[in-house]
Amino acid sequence: MENPNPTAGPDSAFRMPHSAMPRAPLVVISGPSGVGKTTLVDAVLARKSLPLRRAVTATTRKPRPGEVDEVSYHFWTRDRFREAIDRHEMLEWAEVHQKDFYGTPLSEVEPYRASGTGVILVIDVQGAGMVRLRYPDDVLTVFVAPPAFDILQTRLEGRGEAAESIRIRLTTAHNELSRQDEYDTVLVNDEVAAATTALEQIIRDDFHRRGIDPCSTS
Repeated sequence: MENPNPTAGPDSAFRMPHSAMPRAPLVVISGPSGVGKTTLVDAVLARKSLPLRRAVTATTRKPRPGEVDEVSYHFWTRDRFREAIDRHEMLEWAEVHQKDFYGTPLSEVEPYRASGTGVILVIDVQGAGMVRLRYPDDVLTVFVAPPAFDILQTRLEGRGEAAESIRIRLTTAHNELSRQDEYDTVLVNDEVAAATTALEQIIRDDFHRRGIDPCSTS
């Protein structure tokens, strides 16, 4: 994957907000296409056992059937996305599969964490690296891995994508899997219910590590 701006990353204009209160967790979830990371995050959120939200990602790709602007994604033009980068309004961003920009606006993260709500980012390994640079001691990273690589190919083929698209995603998956050791935790998604419970507990433990009782805020 290609960084649209080789000099992009932590900048001098970015300042961490000061607060006497502990901030809720910032959780980064990564993993190859087809591994089921979005399914796991949606399942954790559906349990409503923790004060959590998923950050809405901005993207320059076209909406797919059933997707709603400002809910599924912030669907932006390339010009608007680049303007947000120039104004230092993005926590992280990347050009995915050498085609479309994806990124997380800071407005989707910090106001919620300051009010006690944890924020989950479902982003690629490049974006995760950018978040680590900005929050070196303030982010929980989880890599979702498949029980076997060929399962990814089967799942991608089941989506009905073109052969070239599958080839690109599988090549990317190889690269992503080689970087899983960069994450705090590797979670193998072998069975959805068990993996959901495991992810829920990982996040709950991070609330407690921060001195926050999630039961008092959920």
